[in-house]
Amino acid sequence: MPKKNSAHKITRHMLEQDSFSKWLGVNIVEAEPGRSVLRIRIRDEMVNGFGVTHGGVTFALADSALAFAAGSHGRVSLALDNKITFVKPVNTGDSITAIAEEEHRGRQIAVYNVTVKNQNNTVVALMRGTVYRTNREFSF
Repeated sequence: MPKKNSAHKITRHMLEQDSFSKWLGVNIVEAEPGRSVLRIRIRDEMVNGFGVTHGGVTFALADSALAFAAGSHGRVSLALDNKITFVKPVNTGDSITAIAEEEHRGRQIAVYNVTVKNQNNTVVALMRGTVYRTNREFSF
């Protein structure tokens, strides 16, 4: 199992290679083996026709947190299934934080819970994701 510093190095590397997460404006708040905390600020172009943040933006942040938590062990992992529930609206200017935590990690399958909160610490979305852990290790 990688140490905290190694998990942070892996997560940093993943972000450097991830153009979409960089476009989102992802900031790594915390990185540990099996856990990641990411934050973004909602920009005008992330809002849908109803004046609230597009669900895909919130989903993308949660998915990135899941990917970084799963990858923090040093093996390339691929999402098999993600289910998200949006519980509160997110607005332009809000800062949202996704906290991904490992619930189960086996040789090939791992399960994560992701909680997305706004700047007031209010839960805005909940995600549960399953990943396939390949045998391929990160090299950089």
